Amino acid sequence: MRPSGGTSLFEALGQRLIVIALALYKDEDIGLGLKGPVYAMDSTTIDLCLSLFPWADFRQTKAAVKAHVIIDLRGAIPVFLAITTGKAHDVRLLDEIVLPPGSILVIDRGYLDFARLFALHQQKVDFVIRAKDNLRYRRIESRPVDAATGLRADQTILLETPKSKASYPERLRRVSFRDPETGKRLVFLTNLFEPPALTIAAIYKNRWQIELFFKWLKQNLAVKHFFGNSINAVKAQIWTAVCTYLLVLIAIRHHRLPVSPQIFLHLVETNIFEKITLDQLVANAILHDPEAPDSNQLILF
Repeated sequence: MRPSGGTSLFEALGQRLIVIALALYKDEDIGLGLKGPVYAMDSTTIDLCLSLFPWADFRQTKAAVKAHVIIDLRGAIPVFLAITTGKAHDVRLLDEIVLPPGSILVIDRGYLDFARLFALHQQKVDFVIRAKDNLRYRRIESRPVDAATGLRADQTILLETPKSKASYPERLRRVSFRDPETGKRLVFLTNLFEPPALTIAAIYKNRWQIELFFKWLKQNLAVKHFFGNSINAVKAQIWTAVCTYLLVLIAIRHHRLPVSPQIFLHLVETNIFEKITLDQLVANAILHDPEAPDSNQLILF
């Protein structure tokens, strides 16, 4: 994975921690029966004060930065981080990423750009993305679906408008799914034709992990409050927060600790001056709380 721009100490440390975390979680089973790694990509906007951060263009009366992140779903490990001003369009970040052939990228419809998706396809990277409501296409083939599972359609299509056909001239797979829990109808586009249609829906559902990562980062690592006003200060603080998150993941897996990252971070914060091993720290917490989790799954909340 190519690192984002910048050569700061904190980014360099983050890139090293990413390598360590990926090695520890490489055999993590995300339960989809897929051979290659699955990545989720999205961004989160962090509002800033315009008078203190005039360089962070966003709106006429507001400033903001965006953290563009890709996580490996095996352990919810951030493997790519780019920090831009709030005005930067998410879809342009697709031009900066390099993913290994055979991997799968799951993204929301804000990244729907057929030329960029076709570039991923040519790089032998698969994708699952939500379709927009105004998608125009021609159906080539339909496969039977079991409506009891929430599936509504599994089709092979070609894009119809001249611009979209020129941008993505090959077949796509269109999967329509009604979420039994929310009743919401979702339509996915993908260049994956082998997995069952229900697996396509499950891949997209796993995208929620990146939303939890953003929420966890803001709630537990205080990235909303910055100690410097320059762009380098903001980047350094965000990378510091990501490094802390990675250290938590590494410690949990390396020591096989049966706690969630949130609980582990709280234990470290409240016992920072105690001379005690991490194993004993967690064991003491479990002893005093018999309802503490007894598995090492990465439960974010």
